Amino acid sequence: MKINTPTHSKNIIGERLKSFRKENKITQEDLSARLQTRGLTLDRTAISKIERGERLVPDYEVVIIAKALKVDVKWLLTGK
Repeated sequence: MKINTPTHSKNIIGERLKSFRKENKITQEDLSARLQTRGLTLDRTAISKIERGERLVPDYEVVIIAKALKVDVKWLLTGK
């Protein structure tokens, strides 16, 4: 029996997160530490899964990620 899996990403911030992080020379470990200081525990593996679109990102995590990167939530979600 073949299981159908979606071909699309599980989140809409992954690619934008990765490109912003790389452009600003922020490692996944650095981002993880920034998130930890804001009460969100995401290790490098979880961040990598977000960036690859393999992990869902709840709204509260989007808000904390945006704060950790000092970007607007709207930009993180839409690029605008």
